[in-house]
Amino acid sequence: MQTWRTGTRLPLAVDALARDASDPAVERLRTAFGGDPVAVEERLVGEPPRRARRLRFASGGELLLQDGVVAAVTFHVVPAPGVSRGLDVTAWLGATDDTLDALHAAVGTRRGFGGLGTPYFVLDEAYARCDYQDRRGWKEPGNLRAIVVSLEQPGRDSQPDADFCTVCVDLLVRGPGDVMDVDATVAALATAVADGRLRADPSRVPLADLLPLAASGLVDRVEAQQTCATCGTVLCLTLPRGADPTLVRTSLDGARRRPMEPLPPVEAWGDADRIAAARDAMRYVDHEPGAWFLVEERGALFLDARYVVSTMADDSALVRLDEDELAAYRDEGHDYLSTLARRIHDRGPHREGSEFRDRDLYRGPEARRLRDEVSAAIRDHTWIASQRRR
Repeated sequence: MQTWRTGTRLPLAVDALARDASDPAVERLRTAFGGDPVAVEERLVGEPPRRARRLRFASGGELLLQDGVVAAVTFHVVPAPGVSRGLDVTAWLGATDDTLDALHAAVGTRRGFGGLGTPYFVLDEAYARCDYQDRRGWKEPGNLRAIVVSLEQPGRDSQPDADFCTVCVDLLVRGPGDVMDVDATVAALATAVADGRLRADPSRVPLADLLPLAASGLVDRVEAQQTCATCGTVLCLTLPRGADPTLVRTSLDGARRRPMEPLPPVEAWGDADRIAAARDAMRYVDHEPGAWFLVEERGALFLDARYVVSTMADDSALVRLDEDELAAYRDEGHDYLSTLARRIHDRGPHREGSEFRDRDLYRGPEARRLRDEVSAAIRDHTWIASQRRR
């Protein structure tokens, strides 16, 4: 039974979503929050820009508007900056405490997880995301930080409250007329990647290649993607040929769905240093869809092979081919690599005693670097890349 409609005050929040700020449903929610806000913040977000506005109330309630329309309603259990107290969410929901089980019993609707540590409840067409301390601790009272109600599904859609992330929103640099300064924005993003605030997607265009590729005129669009380490938003900086540049903020799922075309050879657009770097970089050689990739770096061959960890998870191993394996590959080619990949799958490196455990370079100290280099080498040959080109 969905008791949230009759046993909680959540309908006040759901009814206000997607409404203009002057709508009676929004006025009712403002009244429930205590009337006038005690703090108002406004900023431009993304390119083309939208105007985000945040209204915080003394009660601990919060409204977030995008271009004048309510995009999210937040119940701050822990006082937000500029507000002296938090909202009594147990009173609003009629829950016995703020554990996930107690909230579930109070709202009486389906719950899910939008990724690791992000529980939410389904409220008809809306979602109530529960933010717990350090994305865990929902089994013990006192760890709930906030509940955010919006029309965006956690884990699938970009969350409206990310419009006020203190780490990534201001990395977009604006020039005269509030238009994005592309050169300055690329530099700001690169600095944030270097210091760990953002993580670059190695399967997309590196930031260092973005401007020269766009200037070459050889592709219809080039795009770099970076993920914020704080809010999880993916920043997609796109330079289309013959059109204005954009910076779209989206979710990981949304970023994966964005189109991507194969890149021309570096010799066609790179300078001498970039061409030299490409010669030393890992490169794609061959693959079997869904099973393995073969890459080469400075004469050495590496097999990236998938294997099953459990019914819920799989992983990849990266194994450098030894002399015997190289000889077998020269004799049997593609078929031998499929046989070797099957052995890796059957004797997964995650198992103690696996002959591939110590050989799996993804289990070593250079794992992150190697995963990124392999991802960059195979980016035009993955299943996702083929879907993006459709």
